[in-house]
Amino acid sequence: LDSVLAEENQKQIVEFCKKEGLVLLADEVYQENVYAPDKEFYSFKKIARSMGHEEKDISLVSFQSVSKGYYGECGKRGGYMEVTGFSADVREQIYKVASVNLCSNITGQILASLVMSPPKVGDESYVAYAAEKEGILSSLARRAKTLEDAFNSLEGVTCNKAEGAMYLFPRLQLPEKAIKAAEAEHIAADAYYARRLLEETGIVVVPGSGFGQVPGTWHIRCTILPQEDKIPAIVERLTAFHKKFMDEYRD
Repeated sequence: LDSVLAEENQKQIVEFCKKEGLVLLADEVYQENVYAPDKEFYSFKKIARSMGHEEKDISLVSFQSVSKGYYGECGKRGGYMEVTGFSADVREQIYKVASVNLCSNITGQILASLVMSPPKVGDESYVAYAAEKEGILSSLARRAKTLEDAFNSLEGVTCNKAEGAMYLFPRLQLPEKAIKAAEAEHIAADAYYARRLLEETGIVVVPGSGFGQVPGTWHIRCTILPQEDKIPAIVERLTAFHKKFMDEYRD
């Protein structure tokens, strides 16, 4: 959720898919959202080719979207996929399925084209483009760090370093009384925490129980997307709520 896959992990995934004859679906929409200075994005296509695998050796679908990255144009509904390592017959069927659907909206297609071909050095708009891109990504990195530190300052909460994407996934060590209160309402303990947080502060998070977490552990997922100047107030409300919640259910 907030980590960048190591190159070695990517190689292991490629080898596994090749060995088992699986199609590798690479959701690479957060490729621009890398905040850790010692981390770097590598496409699965680049990884596969660096391992000596040619197009015929592995079936790969790579996805990109205008909704993520530094563009964040969610409402435009633009995106694309690159399909490699498939037979001509399969590619024809994919094209057929795409053709029978309604075509993408015009603005979404334009944005997808712009994402694929951003301004280059020497272009009239490059300086403004580069400054805005850097400003957005730097702000996201600061927001991620602020929220990461806030979660790690809370009693019983641990949060991994935010390496990329737009989310954090802190782990909650909840008191037994809180877990039993959730059981009495027939919901997961982290869902109970998330509901109370929403009701009392207006802060929306997603329970980790919806993400296939290890049984007996509790998490919440939150975004880093609120405007940067609003983050301190969010941290203040979150901190006050968590202290009150822990005191209420303290064993």
